[in-house]
Amino acid sequence: MSGFHWLNQEAFSAFGQHVIWSDMLGNLMGLLGLALGWRRSIGTWPVQLLSGLILVGAFASAQLAGGVGKQLLVMVVALWGWRQWRRGKQQAQDGSIAVRFATWRERGLLALGTALGTAAVGTLFTLVPALSWSPWADAYIFVGTLAAMVAQARGLVEFWFAWLLVDVVGVPLAFSSGLAFSGLVYVVYLGLVLWGLRAWWQRSRVDARAAAVSTEPALNSAGAAL
Repeated sequence: MSGFHWLNQEAFSAFGQHVIWSDMLGNLMGLLGLALGWRRSIGTWPVQLLSGLILVGAFASAQLAGGVGKQLLVMVVALWGWRQWRRGKQQAQDGSIAVRFATWRERGLLALGTALGTAAVGTLFTLVPALSWSPWADAYIFVGTLAAMVAQARGLVEFWFAWLLVDVVGVPLAFSSGLAFSGLVYVVYLGLVLWGLRAWWQRSRVDARAAAVSTEPALNSAGAAL
């Protein structure tokens, strides 16, 4: 039996819901990746990459082509985010990833990109029903997840708000798709997201103060030179 077939075998059943291995393992890896993101650990990216790889099998078994496509794009964004964090690792004085709130321009671009992306993907899923049986909800989660990962890669606190909005639709869609473990994990995601939001919010203040202090000597030197 190949690894792909094994991953799509039933792991256990409870309350009439059948949980397959790929659904369970992929989402547990996703939870770990989110927890590492809360800790601002660069390890969040390879874990998210592995989670996406495993979940490709779960969505394929549920015949959710849109979900498969989303996970493939998640893997691409995870590689990009990994590179971004490696390049920016020394932005904070303690060597960790520096986080901040987005500017209004960045928020506008994220919101506009998410809206246009959802409209485009939702239209595609509607025109090609084989891609998804729930085109608009699937498109919303698809694009919202990518927006959240882009915000995370840039160290934006809004990353957590994006995950909250994805959760609102992700929980009922996962249960209705027969991916019970995904639905349960989305509920746990909600707790982690609220926790992570608080941690990043507080951390953004620390990094902002550190950045302000670091610019003071330069400003003083410039003033003295004048």
